[in-house]
Amino acid sequence: MPKKNKSIKYYLMVLGCQMNEADAQRVSTVLEKNNCILTMNEPDADLIAVVACSVRQSAIDRVYGKIRIWQKIKKKKELITVLTGCVLPSDRKKLSPFFDYVLDITAISQLPQLLWQKPIDRQGANEYLEIEPLLSSDFQVYIPIMTGCNNFCTYCAVPHTRGREKSRASKQIIQEIKKYIQQGYKEITLLGQNVNSYGLDQKKELNFVQLLKKIDLITGDFWLRFMTSHPKDLSPELIHFIGHSKHLCPNLHLPIQSGDDQVLKKMNRQYTVKKYLSLIKKVRQSNPNLSVSTDTIVGFPGETKKQFQNTVKTYRQAKFDMAYIARYSPRPGTVAALWADDVTKQEKRSRELRLSNVVEKAGLKFNQRFIGQQVKTLIKNCKKIDSHQYKLIGKSAHDKTVKTIGPKKLVGQFVDIQIVEATPFGLSGKLKAV
Repeated sequence: MPKKNKSIKYYLMVLGCQMNEADAQRVSTVLEKNNCILTMNEPDADLIAVVACSVRQSAIDRVYGKIRIWQKIKKKKELITVLTGCVLPSDRKKLSPFFDYVLDITAISQLPQLLWQKPIDRQGANEYLEIEPLLSSDFQVYIPIMTGCNNFCTYCAVPHTRGREKSRASKQIIQEIKKYIQQGYKEITLLGQNVNSYGLDQKKELNFVQLLKKIDLITGDFWLRFMTSHPKDLSPELIHFIGHSKHLCPNLHLPIQSGDDQVLKKMNRQYTVKKYLSLIKKVRQSNPNLSVSTDTIVGFPGETKKQFQNTVKTYRQAKFDMAYIARYSPRPGTVAALWADDVTKQEKRSRELRLSNVVEKAGLKFNQRFIGQQVKTLIKNCKKIDSHQYKLIGKSAHDKTVKTIGPKKLVGQFVDIQIVEATPFGLSGKLKAV
């Protein structure tokens, strides 16, 4: 490592979901409190921290690909590598020989002791989510409200990597959100593996709907989002709130995973297709303008062509306007990993494309309703066109990508855009005069 008092350059490799992004922000806090400076140029780094994800084999494969590069760098200069994140025990065991330090994400406060023999921050070590994140944005923020999962879907690594559900104190969450809104943040996203079960593990704590109502009372011009929900825990109270909230965005992400009852049972999802579709009907009755997205796994062990066709049918009935479709990959330690991965890669790819085609048609039809309308958009980034103009890229309240032309200064601001074109996955239009 660099000599004492010299700044240490660190590089973050973050894989997986928004929870891992939020975790990485806490890793940055710990490192930068100890004279480290973030670099976006990996070869310049003295320290590389990987916030890994075992939920998909493809993410773990990316880590192995990087290891070969880092081993070559270590032959030329001193480089420290750290592995943390959402990592299965089996992946951790296999990866450990290639890293200098491996630790649970809940133990990131121990990094200074491991690296430089500094005393452990006991508060941070006990409750890692209480570490104030070093945010990369000044207008959007992820707020973890809980961690872990109690559901044990047969394909899922999360209960094996993050443990059982543990909710943060609502007072801390609300205080944190108020602080960011006072600082001008425009988009607040609550995170949890199953946000619907927030508070149920704690005595005398708010439940999820009660927490949402408290946040909804906060004064300010901001959007509120949450992810992810489990259909079995989508309560009538939450459905009602979805249609009557001031700040909650009209977008519900509700993973279905399969549209076949036999596959759902094998996945241990604890609901039927009929139950799921009834929930979709109720939330759309609560808010007819709602955007609904989902997650689905294709090629689950034993999934027949007929069972997959049932998923296609369910997609058409549900009319999802967005979907995240994953090809099944066995995760060591899960129940499903014991079963034969008997759907070929080619067939998985084919099923993914078929579902994508259904979503594209539904997405286009949904998005076309915005043509001619003025859509409030949060501009999130931009690309330079010339010395005066930029292509502005943002998100609508329905979580649709919206593109327009305008000045760079609008990044991080709400703007109104007159929509002139719709595609299956986004909108474009003219910026209202600002």
